[in-house]
Amino acid sequence: MNKEKINIGIVSKGRLKNFTTNLLKKKKLKIFSERGERDLFGKVKGNSNIRILFLHAREIIDQLSIGNLDIGISGFDLLKESEINIQKKINLVKRLPFGYANLVLAVREENIDLFTTLDLDEVADEFRKKNKTLLRIGTKYPNLTRSFLYERGVTNFQIVKSLGATELMPVIGTAEFISDITSSGQTLKANKLRILNDGNILRSQACIFTSKRSQKKRGLKNLIKLLSK
Repeated sequence: MNKEKINIGIVSKGRLKNFTTNLLKKKKLKIFSERGERDLFGKVKGNSNIRILFLHAREIIDQLSIGNLDIGISGFDLLKESEINIQKKINLVKRLPFGYANLVLAVREENIDLFTTLDLDEVADEFRKKNKTLLRIGTKYPNLTRSFLYERGVTNFQIVKSLGATELMPVIGTAEFISDITSSGQTLKANKLRILNDGNILRSQACIFTSKRSQKKRGLKNLIKLLSK
């Protein structure tokens, strides 16, 4: 990675990309790509010292931790899901007014007696005794989910890593329950899932992050100050 340029990572697609590019535009940082929409690299008009990298939101966190990115705009949930040694290498500079979402625990609507994590603890214990195996929770957030449940005394479960549409896992039988990120809850409802009454694991939003490895890079402080206004 170029050690002279300031490398900024932004999400490569979706609403978060649009919100981020609009934010930069308001700061007089107009992004353009020489090879069109599918280009993974971008430039800032009139500022050759800045390079834009379009990445997956999770990858932005990883690249910040190793210093390949100096600034990144990604979700708070992804920072908190990462390992502690990664979190320690990243500064949270500012929470942004977009990208709001909640990480939640959800169950099938047909589970009419299951409304809280206390109920879940009882169900998980009965499931283990009856089936001689642990209840499965599908998620892309194993660290946050495990920590949340352990803090509430729920231990009789196993995490099944989701590689796609998490909300479909109870339907196709790969998990009994899920934890998933949602902004409105409509996708969960459409798949006949219901959020537990005390099942809000984490409130998330888009944030500006910086790498602790890049603090002395020339021009970085002024750019961070501009973005933080």
